[in-house]
Amino acid sequence: MSIMQYWADMEQEGYNPEEFVERLAFRARSGSNSGDLSDAQNLHNTFLQAIKDLKIMHEKQEAKCRELEEKCREEERAHWSRVAGLIQRNKAANATYKSLDEKINSVAGKVVYLGDQLESVNTPRARDVEALRLIKHFDEFLDGETSVSPVFMDKSRLYEAADIIQKLHLIGQELPEDEFSHARRSIEAKYIEIEKALIEEFVKHHRSDDKQKMAELALILSHFRGYSECVNAFIEQIQLTSLRGKDPFKDIVPLCKQSWDTISQVFPSPATVMAKFVLNIYHVKLKEHITDKLQDKNNTEIYLKNLFQLYSQTTKLSSDLSHYNLGSDQLFLSRLTKDIFSRYLDSYINIESRYLNDRSRNVLTKYYENEGHQRKNISGGSGTVQELKRDIHGLIAARTNFNLADIVDYGGKTFLSDDIAIMLIQETREAFRRCQVLSKTSDLPSNAVEIFNILVSYLLHNHVDYAVELGLAGIPLPESKVPPEVYFFDIVRQTNTIIFLVDKLFSDSLVPLVVSTPKHADCLQTKKFEWEKLELKIDTGLDRSLAAIAGWIKTLLISEQKKTDFNPQGGEAIAVASGACLKVVKWIGDLTKKIRDSLDGRNVEWVLQELGIRLHRAVYEHLMQFQFASAGAMTLICDMQEYRRCVSDWKIPTVTALFETLHAMCNLLILPPENLRGAAMGDQLANMDKTILDNWLQLRVDYKTARLANCL
Repeated sequence: MSIMQYWADMEQEGYNPEEFVERLAFRARSGSNSGDLSDAQNLHNTFLQAIKDLKIMHEKQEAKCRELEEKCREEERAHWSRVAGLIQRNKAANATYKSLDEKINSVAGKVVYLGDQLESVNTPRARDVEALRLIKHFDEFLDGETSVSPVFMDKSRLYEAADIIQKLHLIGQELPEDEFSHARRSIEAKYIEIEKALIEEFVKHHRSDDKQKMAELALILSHFRGYSECVNAFIEQIQLTSLRGKDPFKDIVPLCKQSWDTISQVFPSPATVMAKFVLNIYHVKLKEHITDKLQDKNNTEIYLKNLFQLYSQTTKLSSDLSHYNLGSDQLFLSRLTKDIFSRYLDSYINIESRYLNDRSRNVLTKYYENEGHQRKNISGGSGTVQELKRDIHGLIAARTNFNLADIVDYGGKTFLSDDIAIMLIQETREAFRRCQVLSKTSDLPSNAVEIFNILVSYLLHNHVDYAVELGLAGIPLPESKVPPEVYFFDIVRQTNTIIFLVDKLFSDSLVPLVVSTPKHADCLQTKKFEWEKLELKIDTGLDRSLAAIAGWIKTLLISEQKKTDFNPQGGEAIAVASGACLKVVKWIGDLTKKIRDSLDGRNVEWVLQELGIRLHRAVYEHLMQFQFASAGAMTLICDMQEYRRCVSDWKIPTVTALFETLHAMCNLLILPPENLRGAAMGDQLANMDKTILDNWLQLRVDYKTARLANCL
């Protein structure tokens, strides 16, 4: 195997010595018989030859490495020699640099010294030249020959003339008036003439939008007395071509942005000029616009809307302009706004109160006129005297069938309007918005309370409370001989709706204005008082309504119930509900639907519970007037089934239990004597007083004959 073959095997990627030996053995054994003993000798010879060849290769490689190492050492020595030379050259260059730097500093010091010396000589000389020039010009003014000086005749030398006349004017102010009066007057005249020319030039370049020339002229004029006139001319020129629309608020912010770009480039003190520019806008254009909008106070509604809108727009405008540099006064814009609106804001709450009073009064008056109703002066219908008077009228009606009470139900009209309430609440909500913006911080709580009190006066007192009083007066007496029309439930429904709306307004609009102030507690107290007053009257009305319903139930049962229903004569009664019961149940069903439609929440539950209790009492007291045979008791049980079915839909546990108990008592009227004791000890009757049960059993026609007195 050749040495080149060895190199090819060992230079392969991933060389492995074991694989190299295996490959060498495979090549040595190829073509030979595996069972021949000479194969081992051949393999041995091959390995020996390969070892010799590899030793030769190793020796050659070592010799080559030694040669390369020697060559590297020679190159390293040459590089170190070259680096040493470069270090020496760098040291020499550094020394030369330090020397040059010292020489340059020395020369620079001498140059500065010479410059100072030249300046000390040149400055007085320049001052002297300037003084000489001014003296020559002043001499011309002494002679009264200002027109012969070329600098004042040549318009192209206006800047130079301005510099001269400004200095001469300062000098003239220091001279005695008696000796130099003529010269001072001449200088003053020329000063005014040149100042006017400079302003005219400024305006001309402003029209052509030459900001560079404008800046030069503004800098020159800043040393003149008429600098403010230059600023005024700049402002007037801007306003000639802007703020011509009906609504200046739309144009002011873009105009200020555009003007600020010019002002910051032209004037040496841009903050002062910008402040004067904004001041002119507020006190001229804006004030004229606001005065024109608010001059007519005859239409109070439009006046208040305009005042709110204009003040809000002005406040927003001030906020938009606050990022401009307007000087050191941080309250500059707020003072401008206050100056414009102060006379309007001082009288705001008086106008607001007058508007709300007039508006609320007119709305209610128009509503009652449309309803064809003349308001009445009625006293509180829930007072003790009124209750006593009503009871007396009811007693007279029960005894004599003569009704002295003046019961007017107005054909079901409640004289309550959700639309009217929403209208007044919306007016109040808008008033709260205006109040929050237009009131001073110190006056805000008291102004908000004043607005709320107006709403309470008209909506709650003059509308809701008035309607509740009419409703109370229109509730039928319990002794009514006709089915009572109970419209008070509708009043309760509408009153609850209005109270909900007022409560939402109270929380959303009033509380944020008075919170954390003493007025907050006053408002809560007022709200509590008004709510409790209405709640008391509503409770009284509901109680009267239920009394009228219970009275009619009694009247209906008395007029429709026959004694033969429960004690039939000459034959067995058919086990069906009596006509009186069916009429009562039907009427109660219709009434229940109306109650559910008119009331909501716990009001429905409370009214139905009270109605059920009074229905139970009326039925029980009615039944205590009859005698019951066995056949009639079956009719009574059928009646009880109807009553139970009627109240079961209410899902009022108290009422359900009452009629379940009454049904159990009805069963006592048909049971044989021997079963009465067990029935009386049942779950529904176990806790009942035995006297009541004994009185109940006395209604049986066989109570004496069957000797039922001791059955319990």
